[in-house]
Amino acid sequence: MMSRRRTDGRVGPAAAGLLSSVLTTISTEPMEAGYEFTGELGRGKFAVVRRCVEKATGKVFAAKFLKKRRRGRDCRADVLHEMAVLELAWDNPRVVNLHAAHETDHDIILVLEYAAGGEIFDHCVSDELLPEAQVTRLIRQMLEGVQHLHSSNLVHLDLKPQNILLTQQSPPGDIKIVDFGLSRRLGTAGELREILGTPEYVAPEILNYEPISTASDLWSVGVISYMLVTGESPFVGEDKQETYLNVSQVNVDYSGEAFSRVSELAVDFVRKLLVKAPEDRPSAAECISHPWLSQPPQPCLSPELAPARLGPRERCSGSKWAAPPEDPEDKENFLDSPRASAKRFRFDEEAAAARDGDF
Repeated sequence: MMSRRRTDGRVGPAAAGLLSSVLTTISTEPMEAGYEFTGELGRGKFAVVRRCVEKATGKVFAAKFLKKRRRGRDCRADVLHEMAVLELAWDNPRVVNLHAAHETDHDIILVLEYAAGGEIFDHCVSDELLPEAQVTRLIRQMLEGVQHLHSSNLVHLDLKPQNILLTQQSPPGDIKIVDFGLSRRLGTAGELREILGTPEYVAPEILNYEPISTASDLWSVGVISYMLVTGESPFVGEDKQETYLNVSQVNVDYSGEAFSRVSELAVDFVRKLLVKAPEDRPSAAECISHPWLSQPPQPCLSPELAPARLGPRERCSGSKWAAPPEDPEDKENFLDSPRASAKRFRFDEEAAAARDGDF
């Protein structure tokens, strides 16, 4: 029987489905020789993302500095795994591209495609939510990326609005999925069982230490879809224990107030994903064929019940939204990082960039 935990708090690489073989040459030349750094985009306990311009071409990139040692442990293998996943997804237009890699004494630096539109999280908390026609386009693109990953037996395991970027801000551009630090490859060593991810978006089977599958990602797609059409988070509680309970019991509010401006097809789509049994969730391909993603927007459930639009502060103050961001830290496993929660980074148009959420 597979050991549930090792003494260092992590599941072994073989059991976790980590990849180790990378094709990208990791240069040891100083990055300053080829790039000009023009600002910092995000900072966490174990990672910093900086905007940079390639001197030879003038192209803008996001340079992600990942520490090779974290909490006294050598994490170089984890960084190589993330690189290997990005390489496998290189021909996926919905995944951020890996352009180059550099290494210093303390960091491995991933030079990533720059996404200037910021996170779709911005659209979840905006005073004016996106119309469903825009939402369905974004969700369809996200599913195209997820389907491509799943075709290679890769699962992301940390899909959330903060890890879905846009190529431009307004009008919303195309989807770019980022942050593959928790991704795993299925089928490498029997069943995959790990408790990891961001609690608000994680599937019940992960919380219950049951086998992980591609359906675990589809649960997260359901959560993101709920947030985009309602401006609310379906499972977040007053504390992490309440959040865990809401997820494990699938406590979802489909009330007239929350969905007063949401079409019946949208509700049907979300309901089909937010089910406890993984085998009952549709695949990414089946989701793409759902009528909500292929038909014009339908009438809302109860237009006459539409509530007054709440501002971001009012929405954030209740139990249906995340508490203020706590100290940023590496969320390699939310049992090891119990304070990990939804994190908020607002970038202006110039500073918005691809980052992987490893903060």
